[in-house]
Amino acid sequence: MPSTGTLLTASELVAAYSSGELSPVEATHSALEAIRERDKDYNAFTLVDPEAALDQARGSEERWREGNPIGWLDGVPASIKDMFLTQGWPTLRGSLCIERDQPWQVDSPVTARMRENGLVLLGKTTTPELGWKGVTDSPLDGVTRNPWNPALTPGGSSGGSAVAVATGMGDLSVGTDGGGSVRIPASFCGIVGFKPTGGRIPLYPASPFGPLAHAGPMARSVDDVALLLDVLATPDHRDPGALPPPLGTYREAVRRDVRGLRAAFSPALGYVDVEPEIAELVVSVVAALSEAGITVEEADPGFSDPVEPFQVLWSTGAAKWLDTFPGDCADQVDPGLRKVWEQGHTYSASDYLEASAARAALGIHMGEFHTRYDVLLTPTMPISPFEVGHDVPPGSGLDSWPQWTRFSYPFNMTGQPAITVPAGFTSHGLPVGLQIVGPRHSDDLVLAVAKLVEEIRPWQTDRAAGTPR
Repeated sequence: MPSTGTLLTASELVAAYSSGELSPVEATHSALEAIRERDKDYNAFTLVDPEAALDQARGSEERWREGNPIGWLDGVPASIKDMFLTQGWPTLRGSLCIERDQPWQVDSPVTARMRENGLVLLGKTTTPELGWKGVTDSPLDGVTRNPWNPALTPGGSSGGSAVAVATGMGDLSVGTDGGGSVRIPASFCGIVGFKPTGGRIPLYPASPFGPLAHAGPMARSVDDVALLLDVLATPDHRDPGALPPPLGTYREAVRRDVRGLRAAFSPALGYVDVEPEIAELVVSVVAALSEAGITVEEADPGFSDPVEPFQVLWSTGAAKWLDTFPGDCADQVDPGLRKVWEQGHTYSASDYLEASAARAALGIHMGEFHTRYDVLLTPTMPISPFEVGHDVPPGSGLDSWPQWTRFSYPFNMTGQPAITVPAGFTSHGLPVGLQIVGPRHSDDLVLAVAKLVEEIRPWQTDRAAGTPR
């Protein structure tokens, strides 16, 4: 079985299936072998089901043999964050307070679409408890580690998914993003992570974090993210806020010619302190985009840090969720989450409505901004990955995770599509990401600009020079 199968992109795997060069069973064996060999170092998976995965792979192999695959990603090994309901597997969300021994009979829309399109589900990836923070450790699953340096965090909350994809433990994954939880770990692990327009990927059950919550595809290439979004962007009757189907396909739209578009480059959004080396790498990629034909102008969007209304929306959602836990569970909850729980109860209905109004005003402001600029370019993260086991960088003096990820949560509040793509590596060999943000409903445009970045600064070449440990 070719070990290289674990580091092929999903698009390359499907081409190999079509030609007969590789089979879904071989690719699944390679992914499972990678999990056995590597996950002891990283802790990306909370559940792996080899028997079910190989059974799915054999079904896909037969379909490819007959020339009748059921989807563009039929037979591709994938994982799913342990925030999505999955029939037959427990969904414990990193918590000791959710009962494992109960019927698990429902697929979330994300899981259902993946099954319907023939993806091979390897297992479920780690998350902090209830996906509440920007790193990945939990009372249930322990600490997840960065593949470029296991002493450092991979980010979160979709850290397990990012690590699985970055290390070849499956080709694709789906995470959740309520304040950056797809983009933070994708940037820290050197992969592509996309938070599409709010409602583009249906969610069920409804998230207590309300309109902040998104699901998003994670992969090693922009093409793969587009293919997975085609699978996921199908309305589901259980989400009344889901958008109608897209007019075309993202796998085609990703190749749209975007030269001549107008981009705003905001190095700091007007209020973020960025590590100098990260700033230099991002400037270099933006300059390359300009040389490739994008009209780039340095311009800040002109809003102040919305962290206070974000914290109100975030903590009240967390409190509402935690109130459903058994009364004797308080001591088993992540201590940081318990503080958020308590904080959420200090806010009134008026506070929540004011925060919601601030969220709406920010969305209108950004809508006006995008009448002048097609996309906004920023760093994805202002800092490099830091030591595992901490919610904030040690010695930083910060109190909470949103204080070190200020490029991400504003665009959860606005519901805009935002993607992170690799922008290079620091002198310490750690990945850096470029964030591309578009107006609502411009998922195709954001993907196409990301594809141009991939073409002019191919990060697969960088990978060859330094692959994850």
